[in-house]
Amino acid sequence: MTSDQLHRLLLDNLNTAVLLVDQGLLIDYINPAAEALLQVGSVRLRGLAACELFNDSETARQTLRESIEYGNPHTIRHEFLSGPGESSQVDYTVTPISIDSGQWILMEMQPIDRILRINREEALLSVHDTSRSLIRGLAHEIKNPLGGIRGAAQLLADEISESSMDDETAELCRIITTETDRLRKLVDRLLGPSQLPSFEEINIHEVTEHVAALVEAEVQGKLVVTRDYDPSLPDLSGDRTQLVQAVLNVARNAMQAILEGNSEERRLTLKSRIQRSFTIAGVHHKAICRLDIIDTGPGISSDIKERIFFPMISGRSEGTGLGLTIAQSAINLHQGIIECESEPGRTCFSIYLPIKA
Repeated sequence: MTSDQLHRLLLDNLNTAVLLVDQGLLIDYINPAAEALLQVGSVRLRGLAACELFNDSETARQTLRESIEYGNPHTIRHEFLSGPGESSQVDYTVTPISIDSGQWILMEMQPIDRILRINREEALLSVHDTSRSLIRGLAHEIKNPLGGIRGAAQLLADEISESSMDDETAELCRIITTETDRLRKLVDRLLGPSQLPSFEEINIHEVTEHVAALVEAEVQGKLVVTRDYDPSLPDLSGDRTQLVQAVLNVARNAMQAILEGNSEERRLTLKSRIQRSFTIAGVHHKAICRLDIIDTGPGISSDIKERIFFPMISGRSEGTGLGLTIAQSAINLHQGIIECESEPGRTCFSIYLPIKA
């Protein structure tokens, strides 16, 4: 292996986005990490003016020109990328280098929004684990007296039956039994799945199509369900039942938000994409499946936006506040996570699931 091949191999396997810019300030080389960050292939980027990658292209052009002319490195912070991909914020450093007596610029880009997302994700997972531990302990404490109440109600029902007491007394006894059973089911939902997931190879679009069919049957044409799938997504390892439940819980929340709102456009979108070089819970994944569930509802109230994954937190008067908690728990068991962005007219829940090699 030659020295050039070794250098190219090292650059290609870096997680840092790296570009090589020539004297004309045109991109000559871009590594895979930069392709993933910019969401554009190297073929389209090679030969493009490097300053056009940024919203403030004039500042970028001046910075690159000064680096070439005076041989000084520069760092620009909190700059927004432009282009066909989703806009993201980066810090970038330009360093002048000499290669074969020619002047070049090595440009390194660090995504700031990814760091902020990882910090937010770690805080969310920490709170989720803490609240889940507290809920499990509380749920077990509640189930014990509920069992005693139901047992006593059954004995009382037998006594009432034998003594031929009036129907009103028997009805009160049945109410106790029915409400006790309802509370037990609620506690069981708080505890989450009673079994570990049974993993198998599964296509995420089988899950989304099943959920879409259920939603369409439920709404009877009151809203439009749109599919925007990436057919290149490979299969992932997952429990089909739990993934269907998680996606359905999120989609049903979105459906209810649309139907209860007064938006002119009533649309629920299921969108799948492959995303590369992604970190979940401190673990770096070369590729993940991103499933977006987007609705045109009124958005999530700012009062509860930061707490929507907590149990018993709901924006609806009739909601139990358990749907998103159960969905997050199921996705966590798949080493994934759910995130949310919301504004009036557009709410997007993003489910991230690792794709195993």
